[in-house]
Amino acid sequence: MIETAPPRASSQSKRTWRQFFKPTPPAPVMFTEPDEIKREYKNWQRRILISSLIGYACFYLVRKNLGFAIPALESAGITKSSLGLFLTLHGVIYGISKFTNGFLADRANARTFMVVALILSAITNVFFGLSSAVMVLGSLWMVNGWFQGMGFPPCARLMTHWFSPKELATKMSIWNTSHSIGGGLVAVLCGYLAVRDWRLCFLVPAAMALMGAVFLGITLRDTPQSVGLPEVAGTEQQDSGTEQTPAEFKAFLRKQVFENRYIWLLALANFFVYVVRYAIVDWGATLLGEAKGVKLTHAGWMIGAFEISGVVGMLLGGWITDKWFGGRGARTCVFCMFLTGLSVFAFWKVPGEFPMLSTTALCLCGFFLYAPQALVGITVANLATKRAAATAVGFTGFFGYLSTTLSGWGLGKLVQHQGWNMGLGSLVIAAMLGMILFAAAWNAKANGYSTLKSA
Repeated sequence: MIETAPPRASSQSKRTWRQFFKPTPPAPVMFTEPDEIKREYKNWQRRILISSLIGYACFYLVRKNLGFAIPALESAGITKSSLGLFLTLHGVIYGISKFTNGFLADRANARTFMVVALILSAITNVFFGLSSAVMVLGSLWMVNGWFQGMGFPPCARLMTHWFSPKELATKMSIWNTSHSIGGGLVAVLCGYLAVRDWRLCFLVPAAMALMGAVFLGITLRDTPQSVGLPEVAGTEQQDSGTEQTPAEFKAFLRKQVFENRYIWLLALANFFVYVVRYAIVDWGATLLGEAKGVKLTHAGWMIGAFEISGVVGMLLGGWITDKWFGGRGARTCVFCMFLTGLSVFAFWKVPGEFPMLSTTALCLCGFFLYAPQALVGITVANLATKRAAATAVGFTGFFGYLSTTLSGWGLGKLVQHQGWNMGLGSLVIAAMLGMILFAAAWNAKANGYSTLKSA
């Protein structure tokens, strides 16, 4: 009797794996009455907004924890330049990942994409917390940068599919509080954990992130059509009912994203927004300790206050953009970056013996800075339309995280040789350069949907 080999499963496994990441196919229309559609939309929009907000906050738990381990790592003999290089390489890889995964997320299942990314980032943090060798730590943090870059693109897809362009600035500003909620929580948490053992700054947030991934898997859904709802009003596109070929999709991306000069201006402005933001978030504990004489536990609360102030600024910035500027986010950003520069200057000049004034200046900086941080992504998502939103956000994010060449390695090197006065002065200049670039994008349209319909 001749035994036959079992059928090969590799090709089937590949198909199953690809299918796992494909967008959820449209479900049969379940709701036809206008009141019923409106009610279901409201319920699902609330659920998607809250779930993705909590989920992205969990990404910050396993990304913005390194800053509180820096004092302990310095005590172990790692220099500021080396630590700055960690931050720079992490940020550059994050930016490349965000850009690359933007292409993929525009044609992928947002729920699957986000859950897998969060799980992988949490596992990387576990290995980081259990390691000691400098090269291993640096390599793991670079790997974490790639997984972290997978987090935002599916969120851009979710927001632009579930909310209309007229309300996107307001709703996405609410969603963007996830940055400050996650950043503030991890700052306070790690301020205490680092005193006990720096490794806990990675192990505890990793456990919390894994629980967050389970939550996302249960609560998220890909698009309105996947739950039997029609497209959101105002986002209909000429060929939205047909599958685009790869060539058609690339041509669409080229027109809507890479040939749009306003998206390029916003990407360059985003570079300087993130120089200021990451300088404070990544170096905050060290800066406050060395320049202002603040204890590590108190520094955690001060950075947490910076993040929470950013929540208020984000919400107000989104509301002002929709109500005063008709969805034109670049106009709001011009004023915010000017005031950010003034706030950094005030923080720089406040003597260390006045901690309340330092905290106030830091909070004002967060208040004004986080509106542009949120509005850049919102503005380019609307300009690119929902079909290319993740790519556009990934593109501007790539420039944002290239900023770590200055806020990470560059600032570490500058401060190591010139001190924090030079470091803070450079941040004031960065804020002013960002303001100029936003001003150059003043005439950008509110969104790109009208252009497509008239084409």
